[in-house]
Amino acid sequence: MTIEITGNTQWQAWQAKILPPVERVGPGLWSIPVPIPDNPLRYVLVYAIECRDGLTLIDAGWDDDLSWRALTEGIASLGGSVQDVRAVLVTHHHADHLGLAGRIREVSGAWIAMHSLDAAVVRDLPPSDELGRVLGDHLEMHGLPASEARTVVEAMGIHRGPRPAVPDVLLEDGETVRLPDRKLEVIWTPGHSPGHSCFYEPDRRLLFSGDHVLPRITPAIAVHSRTEGDPLADFLRSLDRLAGLDVDEVMPAHEYRFRKLDGRLAAIAGHHAERLAELYTAVRANPAATAWQLAAELEWSRPWAAFDPASKSFALAETVAHLVLLANRGEVRRTGRRPVRWSAV
Repeated sequence: MTIEITGNTQWQAWQAKILPPVERVGPGLWSIPVPIPDNPLRYVLVYAIECRDGLTLIDAGWDDDLSWRALTEGIASLGGSVQDVRAVLVTHHHADHLGLAGRIREVSGAWIAMHSLDAAVVRDLPPSDELGRVLGDHLEMHGLPASEARTVVEAMGIHRGPRPAVPDVLLEDGETVRLPDRKLEVIWTPGHSPGHSCFYEPDRRLLFSGDHVLPRITPAIAVHSRTEGDPLADFLRSLDRLAGLDVDEVMPAHEYRFRKLDGRLAAIAGHHAERLAELYTAVRANPAATAWQLAAELEWSRPWAAFDPASKSFALAETVAHLVLLANRGEVRRTGRRPVRWSAV
């Protein structure tokens, strides 16, 4: 095993497929599990830091009444209330991390902080109807028949849900967030999102890793309709940035706490090396295939036929991210526009 599990209660709850309890995980530090409805990840671990003037949260949870109740009850179990929250530090803009930040700000007046690149994603988010159209075009471009693309867009629920909160404070790599009694350093770790950031507390040797490093699964590195650049290359460089960091314990946003960060970093990098090799083999065996066709050739956690439409779209997005990296390495080339096809060099 590349890691040492420290969140044993969390691990046991994960195995039992139940919600773990609110836990004191360090001096003045608590983990509050906030459910993600109808999602295999099940919950986000929101971390509450006790400060002299109130609470600081790292991440906020999904914007849903069930999630809101779990968060408010979790904070109440510490002897506080949402009104005590003074700041919400968000690791990245995804809905299960940023979602409830807006409600928290409305109730408590807390400020929301996030890396400037992810803040720009939120600020520039197009209307839901336009977002759905762009997603459908992107899916068709990578090989989905139009009817299936429409099914995926509907399954994604883009037309439902409130707009995410725009942050008040923009964070940058290397800066220090100074809280009463403690300080957190911002480590920019792009890949899972453009501005994904971990928060490092050197005094206590803690790393709040968001989705960048998880103990069991690898975060989705994907190319979506609005993605720029090479997110998988960014992600692999971000793994390297954390190597050798003086960390006693990792506080991830999902699953359970653990030690031996460097071993986990190496395992995640190794997974992507294996996936790149597998995909290159699939491209060689299926010249001029679309990403949609290639995704069906890869080995996933369950059979391709068992994937629902939304899961297939996520798998497609990850496949395209790996193809982009292979193309930038000069190992494959893309041809055509609608659909895009891929061949080995």
